[in-house]
Amino acid sequence: TCFLEISSWSCRQETRLPSSHQLVEAEFMQLLLAMDESEDVPKDFIKLKSEKLSVDEVSELVISPNCGAVSLFIGTTRNNFEGKKVIHLEYEAYTSMAEMEIKKICRDVRQKWPSVKHIAMHHRLGVVPITEASVIIAVSSPHRTESLEAVMYCINTLKAFVPIWKK
Repeated sequence: TCFLEISSWSCRQETRLPSSHQLVEAEFMQLLLAMDESEDVPKDFIKLKSEKLSVDEVSELVISPNCGAVSLFIGTTRNNFEGKKVIHLEYEAYTSMAEMEIKKICRDVRQKWPSVKHIAMHHRLGVVPITEASVIIAVSSPHRTESLEAVMYCINTLKAFVPIWKK
């Protein structure tokens, strides 16, 4: 018996299929799609950390083969505030409550935009020098409208309700 070996980033382990004339390309693609969909359940990625945030890391978390849009918001420390020079910002948080509120934001997003696939919300704590990211939010969805609206909702709600403060 001959076997066709398939490996894919979405497969947890090697999958082997019999090689025969009965396995046509359409069936093969349908099988791959089914594997991708079973692996691609909606996820929320929430992180509060003191280390530098990575735009690449956050955006890669939300990429999905089922989505054509990934929208990002990156909030950075600027060098001025109300006419005064800024060297850095310092953030502190009531961590457990902040994580709980961010989870609530993710639930709200999924109710308002059911097609949203993955949500990542990372916020930096401690000292954040100018030009570095203090918050990165990424949302994936099949189409851009939902992900763009969801990202805007996430940052506005985070700023209004999540217990993270600038010192």
